[in-house]
This record gives sequence, structure tokens and C-alpha cells, in this order.
Amino acid sequence: MASVLVVEDDQFVRSALIRHLTEASHTVRSVGTALEALREVAHHRFDVVILDLGLPDLDGAEALKMLRGITDVPVIIATARDDEAEIVRLLNDGADDYLTKPFSVEHLSARMAAVLRRARSTGEAPPSRDIRVGGLAIDPLRRQAALDGTALDLTRREFDLLAFLAGRPGVVVSRKELLAEVWQQSYGDDQTIDVHLSWLRRKLGETAARPRYLHTLRGVGVKLEPPREPLP
Repeated sequence: MASVLVVEDDQFVRSALIRHLTEASHTVRSVGTALEALREVAHHRFDVVILDLGLPDLDGAEALKMLRGITDVPVIIATARDDEAEIVRLLNDGADDYLTKPFSVEHLSARMAAVLRRARSTGEAPPSRDIRVGGLAIDPLRRQAALDGTALDLTRREFDLLAFLAGRPGVVVSRKELLAEVWQQSYGDDQTIDVHLSWLRRKLGETAARPRYLHTLRGVGVKLEPPREPLP
């Protein structure tokens, strides 16, 4: 059972979501505007937020940015928009997952279960030892990471991805394994992994074309290893 906030201005869709989630034994609160959603999140604890983009007072993408300013609660975007560039932006702005309308209640349930598993897994006891790879230093207990002595400002998912790869230096990890271990999903879209890898690369000061730590092997997977020393 989870505490869910539904942010949806369409009364028919909202009622259907409330009914389905309540029948699944979740505790549900619902609002129809972005500002109401911000007030709810500021005053109540939720396990997951289902956020519509077409809100009457503020676009859902802007609402997502504002939510991320005050909470790290998992957010599933529910949208009729299927533009790939916009979906990438939403993931970059902190969305944990997205569903394109219309979607079935079964699909919503599966995505919610995956998001909740991921969120709960981050609360489990992490490895106690620090991880060091080249100039990277990762403290799993404090969930802190630094590069060459400078702290990295990472999202929850970025930290999990970095720590998982850094814990296996030089080992090529498949996208299927990343989905299972970092995203806690048995299936998913490679685009989600690529977006988070791209985001993480920027914070490590590298690009896919000029990697230092994160190396992609096309059709195989990803590995993290220390930068090679330049030849004399």
C-alpha cells in the first residue's frame, strides 16, 4: 500500500484513477492544479506522485521542476504528449517515469510498482565501504560522491547509477542488468538509461564522444573505469 497524490484536472480521468488506486488499497489524495499539488507535497508525505502535464494554472513540466525543488518523491508523468525530445527533458528534470495517455490501469500499476521498488531499495542499507575509482570517491552510507575532491551534485538515480557502475570497475554491465539492479525493472526503454548516462557524463565533465570514466560499448553495455594516464 502506498500514499499517492494524483495531480489531474480532467475530472473523469481523476475519478477513474482514484477509484483504481483505492481499489488497489492505496491511500489517495487528488488535486487539479499545480499550485495545489505543491501545497499538498509541502504538507503531506507521499510515496509517489502521478502528474498530468496539461494543468490549467501551470504546465506540468514547470510543476515538476518546482516539485523537485522541495521533494525527491518519485514522480510518474501522465501525458498525452509523445514527443521524444519533451520526454527526454522531463527525465532530465527529475521525472522517475512516464506514461502516455491513454494507458491501462494494469500498465499504471506495473509502473507504480517498479517506481516504488526503486524508491524503497534506496532506503536499504548500502555497502559500508567507500568506493574509489581514479579521482572518483563515493560514500554509499552518506550517499555522497566527489570527483577530484569536488563534491558532485547528483540526483538519487544518478548516484545509484554511478555507485553501481563504480562498484564494478572495468566490468561491462548490460542495459538489462542496469534496468534490473538500478531501476528495479525487468523491462524498460533504453532511452531512460541513455538519458541518465548523458546527464551523469555532464556532471563528470565528459561526453560520449570523449569519455573519461563512462564508456559505452555499442550493443553490449556500459563500463566505468579510471582514466588512462597519457603516454609520455
